[in-house]
Amino acid sequence: MFSKTLDSIEFFIDWSGRTVSWLSLFLVLVTFIVVVLRYVFDSGSIALQEVTTYLHATIFLVGMAYTLQQEAHVRVDIFYAQFSKQTKAWVDLFGALFLLLPFMLFISWISWVYIADSWSVFESSREAGGLPGVFLLKSLILVMTALLSLQAFTQIARNIDTILHPKVSDDEGGS
Repeated sequence: MFSKTLDSIEFFIDWSGRTVSWLSLFLVLVTFIVVVLRYVFDSGSIALQEVTTYLHATIFLVGMAYTLQQEAHVRVDIFYAQFSKQTKAWVDLFGALFLLLPFMLFISWISWVYIADSWSVFESSREAGGLPGVFLLKSLILVMTALLSLQAFTQIARNIDTILHPKVSDDEGGS
C-alpha cells in the first residue's frame, strides 16, 4: 500500500516533468518568432516577450522535482560516487530531511503573502499589452515547493527502506 502511494507520487512527478519539458520546444518557437518580428519586420509584441518568461519559469519551477527524481541536479560528488548504496542513502536522507524539506517550507512561508497579494488583485503585467496572469505565474512557486516536497518524501521513504533493508550486494562500495 505505502509502496503504491510512493509509486503514484513518483509517476505524477515523472509525468509532470515530461509534460512540462515539451514547453521547451514551444519556448524555442516563441523566441524565434520574437526575434523574427523584431529584426525582420521591425515589430514586436510585449505579450510574446512575456510568454517566453512565463514558459521559462514554468519549465524550471515545475521541472525541478522531475530533475531531482532523475538525479540530474548538479552534484559535487568527489566522495559520493564512491559510496556504497547504504552510505548514499544516508547522505540523501540527511539532505532531504535537513536541507531540502526545511528550505521548501521556508520558501513556501516567505512566498505565501507575496502570492496571496498577487491573487487578491489578480495581478497582471505592468506593461501595456502584457499578459494578465502574473498571479498564476507567481503561484508556480508554491507548485514547485509542493512537487519538490513530495519528491523529497518519496526519497526519504526509499532511503529509509534502503538503510533498513540492505541487499547483500549493496554492502560493497562504489555501486
